[in-house]
Amino acid sequence: MADKPEKKDSKKQPAQQPKQAQGAKQGKSGKGAEKAAAAGPKDEHPKAASGKARLREHYAKDVVPALRKEFGYRNPMAVPKIQKVSINIGLGEATGNSKLMDGAVNELSAISGQKPVVTKAKKSIAAFKLREGMSIGCMVTLRGDRMYEFLDRLMNVALPRVRDFRGVSSKSFDGRGNYTLGLKDQLIFPEIDYNKVEKTKGMNISITTSAKSDAEGLALLRHMGMPFRQ
Repeated sequence: MADKPEKKDSKKQPAQQPKQAQGAKQGKSGKGAEKAAAAGPKDEHPKAASGKARLREHYAKDVVPALRKEFGYRNPMAVPKIQKVSINIGLGEATGNSKLMDGAVNELSAISGQKPVVTKAKKSIAAFKLREGMSIGCMVTLRGDRMYEFLDRLMNVALPRVRDFRGVSSKSFDGRGNYTLGLKDQLIFPEIDYNKVEKTKGMNISITTSAKSDAEGLALLRHMGMPFRQ
Protein backbone atom coordinates (compact mmCIF):
# COMPACT_ATOMS: atom_id res chain seq x y z
CA MET A 1 0.00 0.00 0.00
CA ALA A 2 2.91 2.32 0.64
CA ASP A 3 4.31 1.73 -2.86
CA LYS A 4 1.18 2.88 -4.71
CA PRO A 5 1.30 6.57 -3.68
CA GLU A 6 4.95 6.66 -4.68
CA LYS A 7 4.03 5.46 -8.18
CA LYS A 8 1.26 8.03 -8.46
CA ASP A 9 3.64 10.81 -7.45
CA SER A 10 6.20 9.65 -10.01
CA LYS A 11 3.53 9.82 -12.70
CA LYS A 12 2.45 13.34 -11.69
CA GLN A 13 5.96 14.80 -11.73
CA PRO A 14 6.66 14.29 -15.45
CA ALA A 15 3.24 15.79 -16.26
CA GLN A 16 4.02 18.96 -14.29
CA GLN A 17 7.51 19.51 -15.64
CA PRO A 18 6.50 20.09 -19.31
CA LYS A 19 3.90 22.66 -18.21
CA GLN A 20 6.50 24.59 -16.29
CA ALA A 21 8.90 24.39 -19.20
CA GLN A 22 6.19 25.58 -21.57
CA GLY A 23 5.37 28.47 -19.27
CA ALA A 24 9.03 29.43 -19.11
CA LYS A 25 9.27 29.32 -22.91
CA GLN A 26 6.15 31.42 -23.28
CA GLY A 27 7.51 33.95 -20.80
CA LYS A 28 10.77 34.22 -22.73
CA SER A 29 9.00 34.58 -26.05
CA GLY A 30 6.73 37.28 -24.58
CA LYS A 31 9.71 39.24 -23.26
CA GLY A 32 11.49 38.78 -26.59
CA ALA A 33 8.46 40.13 -28.45
CA GLU A 34 8.32 43.13 -26.13
CA LYS A 35 12.02 43.82 -26.70
CA ALA A 36 11.61 43.48 -30.46
CA ALA A 37 8.62 45.83 -30.44
CA ALA A 38 10.54 48.34 -28.36
CA ALA A 39 13.62 48.05 -30.56
CA GLY A 40 11.66 48.54 -33.79
CA PRO A 41 11.01 52.30 -33.61
CA LYS A 42 14.50 52.95 -32.22
CA ASP A 43 16.07 51.36 -35.30
CA GLU A 44 13.88 53.34 -37.69
CA HIS A 45 14.36 56.71 -36.01
CA PRO A 46 18.11 57.17 -36.73
CA LYS A 47 17.54 56.26 -40.38
CA ALA A 48 14.88 58.94 -40.75
CA ALA A 49 17.01 61.47 -38.87
CA SER A 50 20.08 60.72 -40.99
CA GLY A 51 18.03 61.12 -44.14
CA LYS A 52 16.77 64.56 -43.12
CA ALA A 53 20.25 65.75 -42.07
CA ARG A 54 21.93 64.89 -45.38
CA LEU A 55 22.32 68.55 -46.38
CA ARG A 56 23.51 69.41 -42.85
CA GLU A 57 26.29 66.83 -43.19
CA HIS A 58 27.20 68.29 -46.60
CA TYR A 59 27.47 71.73 -45.00
CA ALA A 60 29.77 70.52 -42.22
CA LYS A 61 32.04 68.39 -44.40
CA ASP A 62 32.24 70.34 -47.67
CA VAL A 63 30.74 73.83 -47.39
CA VAL A 64 32.54 75.02 -44.25
CA PRO A 65 36.06 74.16 -45.51
CA ALA A 66 35.29 75.71 -48.91
CA LEU A 67 34.05 78.98 -47.39
CA ARG A 68 37.01 79.18 -44.99
CA LYS A 69 39.36 78.83 -47.93
CA GLU A 70 37.46 81.35 -50.06
CA PHE A 71 37.01 84.12 -47.47
CA GLY A 72 39.85 83.29 -45.06
CA TYR A 73 37.80 82.74 -41.91
CA ARG A 74 40.09 81.91 -38.97
CA ASN A 75 37.32 80.90 -36.61
CA PRO A 76 34.96 78.11 -37.80
CA MET A 77 32.11 79.82 -35.95
CA ALA A 78 32.50 82.85 -38.23
CA VAL A 79 31.51 80.82 -41.28
CA PRO A 80 28.00 81.89 -42.41
CA LYS A 81 25.19 79.38 -42.11
CA ILE A 82 21.48 79.12 -42.84
CA GLN A 83 19.44 80.06 -39.77
CA LYS A 84 15.84 79.61 -40.93
CA VAL A 85 13.58 79.31 -43.98
CA SER A 86 10.20 81.06 -44.13
CA ILE A 87 7.51 80.06 -46.64
CA ASN A 88 4.60 82.44 -47.19
CA ILE A 89 1.45 82.04 -49.30
CA GLY A 90 -0.73 85.14 -49.76
CA LEU A 91 -4.38 84.61 -50.66
CA GLY A 92 -6.39 87.79 -50.96
CA GLU A 93 -9.10 85.83 -52.79
CA ALA A 94 -9.69 83.77 -49.65
CA THR A 95 -11.86 86.58 -48.30
CA GLY A 96 -14.62 85.46 -50.68
CA ASN A 97 -13.85 81.73 -50.75
CA SER A 98 -12.77 80.09 -47.51
CA LYS A 99 -12.07 76.76 -49.25
CA LEU A 100 -9.01 78.28 -50.90
CA MET A 101 -7.49 78.92 -47.50
CA ASP A 102 -8.10 75.33 -46.38
CA GLY A 103 -6.41 74.05 -49.53
CA ALA A 104 -3.43 76.38 -49.07
CA VAL A 105 -2.95 75.27 -45.45
CA ASN A 106 -3.05 71.59 -46.41
CA GLU A 107 -0.68 72.06 -49.34
CA LEU A 108 1.83 74.10 -47.35
CA SER A 109 1.70 71.51 -44.58
CA ALA A 110 2.50 68.75 -47.09
CA ILE A 111 5.34 70.74 -48.64
CA SER A 112 7.04 71.80 -45.41
CA GLY A 113 6.19 68.90 -43.12
CA GLN A 114 5.03 71.35 -40.46
CA LYS A 115 1.67 72.88 -39.60
CA PRO A 116 1.48 76.46 -40.97
CA VAL A 117 0.13 79.54 -39.23
CA VAL A 118 -2.81 81.41 -40.77
CA THR A 119 -2.04 85.12 -41.22
CA LYS A 120 -4.84 87.63 -40.70
CA ALA A 121 -5.41 91.20 -41.82
CA LYS A 122 -4.31 93.91 -39.39
CA LYS A 123 -6.33 96.70 -41.00
CA SER A 124 -9.71 97.05 -42.68
CA ILE A 125 -9.62 98.20 -46.32
CA ALA A 126 -13.02 98.93 -47.84
CA ALA A 127 -11.72 99.05 -51.43
CA PHE A 128 -10.60 95.41 -51.18
CA LYS A 129 -13.62 94.34 -49.10
CA LEU A 130 -11.19 93.46 -46.34
CA ARG A 131 -12.01 93.54 -42.65
CA GLU A 132 -9.63 93.36 -39.75
CA GLY A 133 -9.04 89.79 -38.59
CA MET A 134 -9.90 88.09 -41.90
CA SER A 135 -7.60 85.26 -43.05
CA ILE A 136 -5.50 86.37 -46.01
CA GLY A 137 -2.67 83.83 -46.12
CA CYS A 138 -0.55 81.28 -44.30
CA MET A 139 3.11 80.90 -43.48
CA VAL A 140 5.55 78.50 -41.86
CA THR A 141 9.07 78.90 -40.46
CA LEU A 142 11.47 75.95 -40.67
CA ARG A 143 14.59 75.35 -38.62
CA GLY A 144 16.93 72.44 -37.97
CA ASP A 145 16.56 69.17 -39.87
CA ARG A 146 13.22 70.15 -41.40
CA MET A 147 14.83 73.25 -42.88
CA TYR A 148 17.69 71.27 -44.42
CA GLU A 149 15.31 68.60 -45.70
CA PHE A 150 13.08 71.20 -47.37
CA LEU A 151 16.04 72.96 -49.01
CA ASP A 152 17.34 69.63 -50.26
CA ARG A 153 14.02 68.85 -51.96
CA LEU A 154 13.67 72.43 -53.24
CA MET A 155 17.08 72.57 -54.91
CA ASN A 156 17.31 69.00 -56.20
CA VAL A 157 13.70 68.03 -56.94
CA ALA A 158 11.28 70.97 -57.14
CA LEU A 159 13.23 73.67 -59.02
CA PRO A 160 14.40 71.37 -61.84
CA ARG A 161 10.72 70.60 -62.52
CA VAL A 162 10.03 74.23 -63.44
CA ARG A 163 9.31 74.57 -67.14
CA ASP A 164 12.29 75.94 -69.10
CA PHE A 165 14.28 76.23 -65.90
CA ARG A 166 17.67 77.91 -66.37
CA GLY A 167 18.47 78.74 -62.77
CA VAL A 168 17.34 81.22 -60.15
CA SER A 169 18.37 84.85 -60.10
CA SER A 170 21.35 85.88 -57.99
CA LYS A 171 20.03 89.46 -57.56
CA SER A 172 17.36 88.69 -54.97
CA PHE A 173 19.51 89.36 -51.90
CA ASP A 174 18.56 92.08 -49.43
CA GLY A 175 22.05 93.45 -48.80
CA ARG A 176 22.63 91.41 -45.62
CA GLY A 177 23.05 87.95 -47.11
CA ASN A 178 19.36 86.93 -46.97
CA TYR A 179 17.78 85.52 -50.11
CA THR A 180 14.13 85.52 -51.26
CA LEU A 181 12.78 83.29 -53.99
CA GLY A 182 9.34 83.53 -55.60
CA LEU A 183 7.48 80.54 -57.07
CA LYS A 184 4.42 80.84 -59.27
CA ASP A 185 3.15 77.27 -58.97
CA GLN A 186 3.01 74.84 -56.06
CA LEU A 187 2.70 71.83 -58.39
CA ILE A 188 6.47 71.61 -58.80
CA PHE A 189 6.60 69.89 -55.40
CA PRO A 190 5.99 66.13 -55.71
CA GLU A 191 3.97 66.11 -52.46
CA ILE A 192 1.10 68.00 -54.13
CA ASP A 193 -1.65 65.92 -55.74
CA TYR A 194 -2.65 67.55 -59.01
CA ASN A 195 -6.22 66.20 -58.82
CA LYS A 196 -6.87 67.89 -55.46
CA VAL A 197 -5.64 71.36 -56.45
CA GLU A 198 -8.44 73.88 -57.02
CA LYS A 199 -6.18 76.74 -58.06
CA THR A 200 -2.47 77.33 -58.57
CA LYS A 201 -0.94 79.32 -55.73
CA GLY A 202 2.37 81.14 -55.67
CA MET A 203 4.63 81.40 -52.66
CA ASN A 204 7.62 83.33 -51.37
CA ILE A 205 10.56 81.46 -49.85
CA SER A 206 12.89 83.55 -47.68
CA ILE A 207 16.25 82.07 -46.65
CA THR A 208 17.77 83.83 -43.64
CA THR A 209 21.54 83.41 -43.21
CA SER A 210 24.16 84.67 -40.78
CA ALA A 211 26.21 86.17 -43.63
CA LYS A 212 27.22 89.81 -43.33
CA SER A 213 27.19 90.58 -47.06
CA ASP A 214 25.48 89.42 -50.24
CA ALA A 215 28.75 87.96 -51.55
CA GLU A 216 29.02 85.67 -48.53
CA GLY A 217 25.36 84.69 -48.76
CA LEU A 218 25.69 83.96 -52.47
CA ALA A 219 28.76 81.79 -51.90
CA LEU A 220 27.01 79.94 -49.07
CA LEU A 221 23.91 79.08 -51.09
CA ARG A 222 25.96 78.22 -54.17
CA HIS A 223 28.07 75.74 -52.22
CA MET A 224 24.90 74.33 -50.65
CA GLY A 225 23.62 73.52 -54.15
CA MET A 226 21.30 76.39 -55.07
CA PRO A 227 21.14 76.42 -58.91
CA PHE A 228 21.89 80.08 -59.66
CA ARG A 229 21.62 81.39 -63.20
CA GLN A 230 24.99 81.91 -64.86
